[in-house]
Amino acid sequence: MATAAAPPRPAITGPRERETATRPNSGQGRLAVLLVSPTVLVLLLVVGFPLVEAFRQSLYGAPGIDPATGFVKDTEPFVGLRNFTDIFTDHGERFWNAIGNTTFFGVATIVPEVFIGVVMALLMARALRGRGLIRSAILIPWAIPTAISGLLWSWIFNVDGIANKILRTSVLWATEGFQAKAAIIIAEVWKTAPFVGLLTLAGLLIIPEELYEAARIDGASAWQRFVNITLPLVKPSLTVAVLFRLLDALRMFDLPYILIGPRKSSVETLSMLAQNEAYNVRYGAAAAYAIILFGYVSVIAFVFVKVLGANIIDSKG
Repeated sequence: MATAAAPPRPAITGPRERETATRPNSGQGRLAVLLVSPTVLVLLLVVGFPLVEAFRQSLYGAPGIDPATGFVKDTEPFVGLRNFTDIFTDHGERFWNAIGNTTFFGVATIVPEVFIGVVMALLMARALRGRGLIRSAILIPWAIPTAISGLLWSWIFNVDGIANKILRTSVLWATEGFQAKAAIIIAEVWKTAPFVGLLTLAGLLIIPEELYEAARIDGASAWQRFVNITLPLVKPSLTVAVLFRLLDALRMFDLPYILIGPRKSSVETLSMLAQNEAYNVRYGAAAAYAIILFGYVSVIAFVFVKVLGANIIDSKG
């Protein structure tokens, strides 16, 4: 009596064979390069070229008097890295003060924005009557241009403004001191917390409701559901929101410039220093400040993504 032949066993493959099987072939690689090349070209045009041009400009000084002729030179003299060395020597005190203000605003605005943004997202995600109206009302501050927002808050923080009437004081908010920093933080948090809430809401809406139902059946409290379900699953969206807001806060310029004013040491940032140099026709020094600000923001982004474990990109990449 003939017996049925045993089915062939699947070939056992090791990690190297599996890696080879999943590795794209040369045709797929060329297709991937072809599809990505337009984006890379656009990035080179809008990011790479301005960066190279800024570095080239930072190597030149401001036009001055030609000692040989006594006339004003139309061309900018080549000074090498003198603009960078002057920042740390001749303008060192002002530069480090701007670095401190930039870092302070980056930290002092992100912390309350994350807290308020998460609360906003939780409110917008709930199935309440008039949920659409609530979402629209919360997003209104973020939709207002920063220049308009600065003017509105300058009226609020005026000596005879609403803030002093509510507090029953006569604080000079738009002058030097910590009160100027507090005014910037309040105005910035009011405007940009909805942005954090919007990105957090996108992460909340993709969490399956079955997870919360199972947690309720198991007797988990609202706080336990928030800590063990909501926060871990919303972490990618919240991380992206915090990273974007941190990079934006480190480049802060328009709000302190409009609300408090230029050349105020208590609120002057690196972006304001670069604008001040460009306003005084010292484009080389302005470009040097811009290059330093770019490097500072790049370092902060690298630390946030790599060291702090921000899952922005795939870890296998």
